[in-house]
Amino acid sequence: MAKSMGASLYVPANHKDLMAVADGERIGHARSLIFCTEDSVADHDLSWALFNLSVVLANMSADRRTERFVRVRNPEVMARVLAMPGVDKLTGFVIPKATRHNFEPYFRLVRDTDHMLMPTLETAEVFNDDEMREFRKMLEAPGVRSRILALRIGGNDLLALLGLRRPRGMTIYRTPLGPVIARLVTTFRPYGFVLTAPVFEHLDLPELLDQEVAEDIAYGMVGKTAIHPTQIAPIEQHYRVKPRDLEAARAILDVDAPAVFKMHDSMCEVATHRAWAQRMVDQSNVFGAHPHDVPSPAASGEM
Repeated sequence: MAKSMGASLYVPANHKDLMAVADGERIGHARSLIFCTEDSVADHDLSWALFNLSVVLANMSADRRTERFVRVRNPEVMARVLAMPGVDKLTGFVIPKATRHNFEPYFRLVRDTDHMLMPTLETAEVFNDDEMREFRKMLEAPGVRSRILALRIGGNDLLALLGLRRPRGMTIYRTPLGPVIARLVTTFRPYGFVLTAPVFEHLDLPELLDQEVAEDIAYGMVGKTAIHPTQIAPIEQHYRVKPRDLEAARAILDVDAPAVFKMHDSMCEVATHRAWAQRMVDQSNVFGAHPHDVPSPAASGEM
């Protein structure tokens, strides 16, 4: 079962402190970093960004307590990164604007490596259910499935295709992308693929971010892209497991548990809730548990 990733922080590959970030000297609490060579880097800065990245890969620690990925711009950039000394220190790559039509060139480059892949769903094909099903079939192919760590949802790109920008007063799930994300969940999750949630671009709306992450988790997202270090803790506090959920999960996984039982005024059914229970236990091992149960913003109706 795929583990929860929590917050994945995007860092432009031309960032002046990329080395310190990569080695944990800065933002040491980040558990997942994505060095970006795509949208966050202007065309005229790409050469410098790749040089900066090459220096970092060659000199950063091989310690993998923090997962480190490179978001490449195209297969040519991926090939250049794969040729850099130290590329084996990376966990893998994020593929931008991934579709069934452009995935093969990327996969061919990493076929003989140990790198994991995170394709990003952010093109017009996302609005076509048939295209998404065909893409899923491609990702299910032998040798490919085991290399897909997660699928990332590119919310801003998808909204841009609709001529929209995220409103400041509502979560992504109250925009036209809400039903789209729901369909992506039902298209990919039953087949073993997990998804991560889009960025929340407004840094001055912490309460709305809080509500959105609660909704992310309700939709089964295993993580969320962060665009600023201050978003990491607010995102990941939602991945701490509530004591009631952890207690119920352990009861469900107990080998002596009855097939159906009541706990905390809810029905627990071992056959149907086992996967959830295992995920709660695994998640608590990574993120810990809340000291007490706190109602989520989504549950309390607060904005």
